[in-house]
Amino acid sequence: MKFLKRLISHSAALATAAGLALSVSDAAAQANYPTKPVRIIAPFPAGSGPDANARELAAELTKILGQSFYVENRPGASNLIGTEVAAKAANDGYSLYIGTTSSLSVLPHLYGKLPFNAERDFAPISLMGVLNTGLIAHPGVQAKDAKELIAELKAKPDSFSVATQGIGSYSHLSAVWFNNAAGVKSNLVPYNSQSPYADLLAGQVQLMYDGMPAAATSVQAGKLKLLAITGKERHPSFPNVPTFAEQGLPDYTPIAWQGLLAPAGTPTAILEKLSAAMGKVCQSQELAKKWRDYGGELRCNTPAEFTAFINADRAMWGKVIRAAGVKLD
Repeated sequence: MKFLKRLISHSAALATAAGLALSVSDAAAQANYPTKPVRIIAPFPAGSGPDANARELAAELTKILGQSFYVENRPGASNLIGTEVAAKAANDGYSLYIGTTSSLSVLPHLYGKLPFNAERDFAPISLMGVLNTGLIAHPGVQAKDAKELIAELKAKPDSFSVATQGIGSYSHLSAVWFNNAAGVKSNLVPYNSQSPYADLLAGQVQLMYDGMPAAATSVQAGKLKLLAITGKERHPSFPNVPTFAEQGLPDYTPIAWQGLLAPAGTPTAILEKLSAAMGKVCQSQELAKKWRDYGGELRCNTPAEFTAFINADRAMWGKVIRAAGVKLD
């Protein structure tokens, strides 16, 4: 019996020692992170605007952390495919994810069942930036601002065609939100798989509600008009364009955002190291100018702040989608 007790005690000591060695090894791995290339899963196509932002971020993180960060595009099904891949990836810090308004704030309200849980399957690291939403018009539209457009729409309901990128898309929900907030009606035209901007430039459709990057260059060149923009203050790249709040719609506040997340369970030390690196990313004057030029703002925050931001944004879009009565399953 004494021998058995000694054997059990010895085995327990060995197990404890092995556990301690593993803990020390894990701690060392986290302290030295990253020691190999890190993939950033992007749920949108290569060559798209969000993809360009993701690649700029990867380049900055590579410089800051001294290890290669690269983008892996997993597009399809309105961000569903890439988001599911990210949710199920290993939580060792070597698989990260670019989350967006659509993937983490909108999709959970459009579908009753998703292959991931937007709230529980991800560990927020930091916001990357926000993109103001504009009321974009063909130059043939007579209205000079949103106020005049609302007056025209009330006088002649459905007199304007509004391009959207499909039912449940950011541009569609932003248009529905505007109509409900302003008490107007317009003809919503879904484009689904193709970009509507060629038709907007040609005047085949007259209006679109969208994040500014896709339209910024055309607006600045006078090929499109900007009747209003979201934000508490006028955007520095469009100082002559009034905000929606200035024009009587203070509760119309859609913004598109992108941020960096990891699979849930990623070690806190790694999340904190990445968050600190993101703080340095936001010190890049060159990157800040790029975001500002196309109607956005480079903006980073802590994991706790980013978590609160996503939760508030998701709740806001939930109200909008319920009011619109949109469901995709």
